[in-house]
Amino acid sequence: MERTGENKMGVMPVNKLLITMSLPMMASMLVQALYNIVDSIFVSRINENALTAVSLAFPIQALMIAVGVGTCVGINAVLSKALGEKKQEIVNKTAGNGILLMAASYIVFLLVGVFGARGFYLSQTDDAQIVQYGYEYLSVVCCLSFGMFAQFTFERLLQSTGKTFYIMITQGIGAVINIILDPIFIFGLLGMPRMGVRGAAVATVIGQITAGILAFIINHKKNDEIQITRPALKPDAEIIQLIYKIGVPSIIMQAIGSVMTYGMNRILITFSSTATAVFGVYFKLQSFIFMPVFGMNNGLVPILAYNYGAGNKDRFVDSLKCGIKYAVGIMAVGLIIFQTIPDMLLRLFDASEDMLAIGVPALRTISYSFVFAGFGIVCGTAFQALGSATYSMMVSIARQLVVLLPAAYLLALSGEVTNVWWAFPIAELMSLLMTVIFLKRINRQVIRHIGENDIPNITK
Repeated sequence: MERTGENKMGVMPVNKLLITMSLPMMASMLVQALYNIVDSIFVSRINENALTAVSLAFPIQALMIAVGVGTCVGINAVLSKALGEKKQEIVNKTAGNGILLMAASYIVFLLVGVFGARGFYLSQTDDAQIVQYGYEYLSVVCCLSFGMFAQFTFERLLQSTGKTFYIMITQGIGAVINIILDPIFIFGLLGMPRMGVRGAAVATVIGQITAGILAFIINHKKNDEIQITRPALKPDAEIIQLIYKIGVPSIIMQAIGSVMTYGMNRILITFSSTATAVFGVYFKLQSFIFMPVFGMNNGLVPILAYNYGAGNKDRFVDSLKCGIKYAVGIMAVGLIIFQTIPDMLLRLFDASEDMLAIGVPALRTISYSFVFAGFGIVCGTAFQALGSATYSMMVSIARQLVVLLPAAYLLALSGEVTNVWWAFPIAELMSLLMTVIFLKRINRQVIRHIGENDIPNITK
């Protein structure tokens, strides 16, 4: 039976709690995945070079997401733990300093959009049309990314206090706006000028800005557990250090994905621009499988951090086991889909026969890694919630840089693009082994001792 007067993360039955907090996040992230796919579906109707240009933009977009989400991981862990410890001043300062850090992040990517967008494309291809399409798309996405960073910040403040239902509203509305505006701006419908690839970017940032504004309003009106006052917005070196102690490894871990994508694009474009387009399409499609897991994971983060801070070992362990069970189940469904209907998925993007010939074996081969990835994602979350985000970073570095890229490069030497895709399951098997080793170590050193006075403290 739930007790009143306490945060639900400390009293609600674990399975019900995880479902309650995760379902809104999963639903909203499915909508997010849908509008990412719709973006590329509409762009593919321009021509294959337009689709390739949007695909080549992914490393920079992934880097923006890495900085935003990684910082929010730190904000989440510190804020939720402070809630569990009943330290209201730290809660408020964490929220205020998190807002300042996101504003600084936006300024960095504004400069990237102004000065670096065209050079980024020229480093990957000399096709003038792809470069122009890419510049039109990426410059808008970077220069107007303040909406995305605002959305990340204020949604994660809601998440930190368990109010995930509102996140479904903000993300859902932002995504629907994007989906509606995509064809209008890309093809010049309803009297609007035809903007082509630039129109896809404009639709995206309008959706993000709308979601960011809504998340801010909901925090102001509904999130009573956080007070964002003027003193809380004053830079606090200790709070910033706490946020980045957990957040930087997460940023690095996700930014590594950006480096990996850039490297894979460089490898694949030596075969053809179609191979690169296939890789971009894969990332859009796999997001429909991974996003629900990330949504569940986002619901799990504050639960783990809260019960770690409250010293409740049994609830921490039960939550972790529940998260692993659901993640592996979702990824197993994804494996079945990618194995059975890869051609149907690719035809959503107006795939040519050449794209089908490359893409069908690509989707089937890469999907062998899905189930292992589900286990690793949840365990990585546990590492972060316990203040050991370095473990997650080490696994990510090893998987994507030490194994995946070198394996892809060596397999590419065979001259067959089909062989390159095997780098993904090879890397994921290595990742599984490392994750199991680290999980056993952190269980011995930390999890067994939750609730005792001498366990490691992430706020030290």
